[in-house]
Amino acid sequence: MSLQAERITILGSGLVGSLLAIYLAKRGYQVDIYERRPDMRKNRVAAGRSINLALSERGWTALEQVGIRKQIEDVAIPMYARMVHNTDGSLSGQPYGKDGQAIYSVSRGGLNCTLMDCAERFPNISIHFNQRIEDVNLKEKQFAVIKEDGQVDRINYEILFGADGAFSALRAALQRTDRFEYSQSYIEHGYKELTIPAGDSGSFLMEKNALHIWPRKNFMLIALPNQDGSFTCTLFFQFDGEESFSRIKTKAEAHDFLNRYFPDAVAMMPHCLDDFFHNPTSSLVTVRCYPWSYEDSACLIGDSAHAIVPFFGQGMNCGFEDCRILDQLMTEHANWHELFGAFQLSRKPNADAIATLALNNFIEMRDLVADPHFLKKKKIESRIAQLYPDQFISAYGMVSFTNIPYADALRRGREQNNLLEELSAIPNLDDDILSAMSKKILK
Repeated sequence: MSLQAERITILGSGLVGSLLAIYLAKRGYQVDIYERRPDMRKNRVAAGRSINLALSERGWTALEQVGIRKQIEDVAIPMYARMVHNTDGSLSGQPYGKDGQAIYSVSRGGLNCTLMDCAERFPNISIHFNQRIEDVNLKEKQFAVIKEDGQVDRINYEILFGADGAFSALRAALQRTDRFEYSQSYIEHGYKELTIPAGDSGSFLMEKNALHIWPRKNFMLIALPNQDGSFTCTLFFQFDGEESFSRIKTKAEAHDFLNRYFPDAVAMMPHCLDDFFHNPTSSLVTVRCYPWSYEDSACLIGDSAHAIVPFFGQGMNCGFEDCRILDQLMTEHANWHELFGAFQLSRKPNADAIATLALNNFIEMRDLVADPHFLKKKKIESRIAQLYPDQFISAYGMVSFTNIPYADALRRGREQNNLLEELSAIPNLDDDILSAMSKKILK
């Protein structure tokens, strides 16, 4: 079964746009991608906006489906555990999954470059850079492109996908249609990028195969490894308040703050004060909207449809899963209108679920990972997994190491947490009690 179209147009050559183009090209479509930025392979990515990403099972499955997993593995570093840097300077490791299970650190820019390289190997994919999209006319199937020299062209399209991020031009057009539901919400925290450079001869100054985290109740610092031996660090901190970005005005104030809460990290950051004031402070938004499509000609995908905060490391993975599910549905539907309807019906509940999970995981990362009650529940959870290795999957494991729908993972995770709260209140918990009660949630 083949959906009729000669050319498909994608707005955005980011991670999801590039992967979507590969999926469509493999089906034989001529694909044009319009990207507002210059070609990042020829221009340096602006410093301070390159949060490293955590690639997990959903992302790998989508990449494997189109045969490019190996190329991405070459630019990824496995992280088998959280390495928690406690306030007293001690370290504690918390494995992410079973032995051998890992999430993978990838540079956003490096991964995007690799995906664009993979895309351009297809003769039926063309990427047009320095093309700022404005004024998408849904009824006329046309959009305006403002070029680098200020010239305006109008481009006609047959089928249009908006993969142009949280502030999508296609979504802006959809917002002007009748009964379009839209909300955006910002958390009170922003983020700023810092860097731990490589040691001598490109050595890693901390454990390479871990995601490092400094939880400090209301804020946190994280660090993910890069292939050159450096770590990309991200400070998640309130915009306003007694301790916040707005209160730190001078290098002396930044020095005092960083050394008070992250002294072991600062010792490895010779340029942290320059980074703090040079790199931008960026905000974090959750976007929810519906419907994602317009008639039989336009559809949102990835962050354009469901931007989320980065605290479960699933924004990219969810977008890649969008591409895989869309491709799967393309074999089941005879026209684009039916396809778009089935796609948004399938993905919307899961996008909402991972948005909730990501917000919840922020609280866990910044606060609970060093909390005794949380750690007690984690030990009980680990024991259940040991007793029932083929039946029990933790909420984190469902999200990161399976393709179980996010909505199911959210529901089952809540059931698990209720059970763990019950078990942690039992003073003399033994395996018999644990086994009997665990049968409530074993699937």
